[in-house]
Amino acid sequence: MRPLRIHVEGIGLWSKQLGDFAALQALLGGHAPEPPSPKPAATTLPPNERRRAPESVLLAAEVAGQAVAMSGRTADSLTCVFSSSHGDQAITDYMCATLASAPKELSPIRFHNSVHNAPAGYWTIATGCHEPSTAVCAQRMSFGAGLLEAISHALADRCPVLLVCSDIAGVFPLVEETGCTQSFGCALVITPDLSDSTLASLDITLAPIQDLADDALPEPLAGWRTANASAEALPLLAVLARGHGHCELKAAASLALRIELRAAAARQDHAPSRAAEQVA
Repeated sequence: MRPLRIHVEGIGLWSKQLGDFAALQALLGGHAPEPPSPKPAATTLPPNERRRAPESVLLAAEVAGQAVAMSGRTADSLTCVFSSSHGDQAITDYMCATLASAPKELSPIRFHNSVHNAPAGYWTIATGCHEPSTAVCAQRMSFGAGLLEAISHALADRCPVLLVCSDIAGVFPLVEETGCTQSFGCALVITPDLSDSTLASLDITLAPIQDLADDALPEPLAGWRTANASAEALPLLAVLARGHGHCELKAAASLALRIELRAAAARQDHAPSRAAEQVA
């Protein structure tokens, strides 16, 4: 099967340990990155929205804003795919507890923020984006499933796409089921064509899940990957940070994505990979 080729123009990243993609590059380069702020800044959202938005929305908006800013594109021009394994676990836990004890006291605002596409709604309203948006959920395969959805949009519609994948830490007792013990979010702006803003080119091949090889990650990345389903993106983010390599991701119960980062020489007349330059 001929690989599907896409191009990355922007990368966003936020966790309690890493404030952006440059922090991951520094970490993999053997340096101690600056710790991020206690919570995502999400400056793309208007101040009033930032004050009332839940953590799940702030996290998604923060990484989306980083990726779009790096790409140099305008947010209102991008088709969006928002992916999350668990949605807002804190609000889900609140709603379950309230419905069990005092259902008439359920907060309409919290109910409004509980839906899986709430981050997509906040983002598209704040940025004035009228392009298509999709919300994806596939448990620990949510990043791979979201990436495949984003690739499909980019190649079928020949358009740039913003992919966002994020999950916040769970709360007791829900966290015992989800195993999500820390927050993590990431975002990519991908395009079907090379441009002066291209950071890296990726070849993606679909493969049976039984042929999937486990991508070993160094600590602390391996522990972060275990602690948050959205951090299943870390193998690809590490490849992008190093500027070379390959990885494999689960996209469905029987489907894997084999991803190869193309060498800068394959880009012919375009400038060398900025991701590789930053690592060097």
